Amino acid sequence: MSADDQDSECEIEDEDYDNYYLSNEEELELADYKKDPESFQYECLKVEEVEKLLNELVELLSMEIRAFIKVTPSLAKLLLHTLGWSINEIVCMFRADAHGTLVTAKVKPANNNVPKPLMSHQPPSLNNNNPMCPVCYAHQPVEYFKALACGHLFCKECWSSHFEVQVIEGVSTTIGCMGQDCIVLAPEDFVLALINKPNIREKYQRFAFRDYVKSHPQLRFCPGPNCDIIVRSKEPMAKNVVCHQCKSRFCFKCGTDYHAPTDCETIKRWLTKCADDSETANYISAHTKDCPKCHICIEKNGGCNHMQCYNCKHDFCWMCLGDWKSHGSEYYECSRYKENPNIAYESVHAQAREALKKYLHYYERWENHSKSLRLEEQTLKRIKDRIEVKVMESSGTWIDWQYLIDAANLLAKCRYTLKYTYPYAYYMESGPRKELFEYQQAQLEAEIENLSWKIERAETTDRGDLQNQMDIAEKRRSILLKDFLEV
Repeated sequence: MSADDQDSECEIEDEDYDNYYLSNEEELELADYKKDPESFQYECLKVEEVEKLLNELVELLSMEIRAFIKVTPSLAKLLLHTLGWSINEIVCMFRADAHGTLVTAKVKPANNNVPKPLMSHQPPSLNNNNPMCPVCYAHQPVEYFKALACGHLFCKECWSSHFEVQVIEGVSTTIGCMGQDCIVLAPEDFVLALINKPNIREKYQRFAFRDYVKSHPQLRFCPGPNCDIIVRSKEPMAKNVVCHQCKSRFCFKCGTDYHAPTDCETIKRWLTKCADDSETANYISAHTKDCPKCHICIEKNGGCNHMQCYNCKHDFCWMCLGDWKSHGSEYYECSRYKENPNIAYESVHAQAREALKKYLHYYERWENHSKSLRLEEQTLKRIKDRIEVKVMESSGTWIDWQYLIDAANLLAKCRYTLKYTYPYAYYMESGPRKELFEYQQAQLEAEIENLSWKIERAETTDRGDLQNQMDIAEKRRSILLKDFLEV
């Protein structure tokens, strides 16, 4: 068989494995999938379902490579775990170099020479009826010794003690041989046969399952507290996942809070920077600002950035303190950071001040939207309380007032996306693409504030006007994500 034929066969098999791996029930309508830039095909599984899935993959791999090597289920599981769980790739690796594949998977040593001295002693010889263990120096009957494929022999008690210590420290699938510089790993059946304590066996199996799931590119533990759901997806992308059980929302690729349009590496850099810049907390700590007209102190108690002074009734923007009447056309100026074109020629201290100024510009807006999300949760609670009162007074049913709850939920969704546009913008290079992004960001921000203003005054807002504003805000959000969401 030629190399091209072999590659072709592997590609065909890969398609077969994909069909085997995903059921028909998981398929989404292609049109709906393409409409929403956040569409993501996944399912939430219980532990026993994942165990069954892994066992099926183990059985399938055993069948596929039996022409090259006969393997136990534990050894097949070790191969899958160390080589990325792709049956197609593992089969192709075996076709190319079976021995090299076993070495890569740390099942066998790199060479078949006599093992190196262990702890300054030669390994015990099986020709000796009463050899000495190189760890405990005790002489044992030859049948009391065990070895992995590397050939390093140790007595069963030393193996057992070694495994127990490793498991207590949280190690499972990376437990290896005790031989000096030996990298050969111990399969599950080898370990379990030598662990006698039930609680240690249970821990080992639990830790091993954890490692299998973490190493599988198409599986992800739900990060929700005390949640045992495991999310499975054919495509491990940085997309939004909502756990069906605990409703936790997270990024499938990195497991942290969902962060579109910012990618996983960028949000990691941003969060690390926010944690390290301790002075930022002091800078942002003030929750009050003075009215730009009458200078009375005002505290922000809602999510909307359209503020109205309770004293002089002046309308202004909470972020830039600009007049709200003209703010609709100036939101681009409010959300974007104005770079100093001559900063490269300034002193080091001036450049440092400019860098801090830029960071604080984006951080303040990031933090402000975080606070707005928390405040708008309270707004949603007030809306539900008002609806309950109206229903009790026979002024409509829950269904009649559901649009208000839908509006509040959409506002949270849009503001959440807007919050994560600021780390994205902070790390963007200046240029036409950043200008387009900042324009769309400003458009989204303006529509979100309009929606927030209408929701907070739902009693006097026309239903049609509110629903129209919902459509506009969601459209702005979708356009921005379609243009800049990278997965």
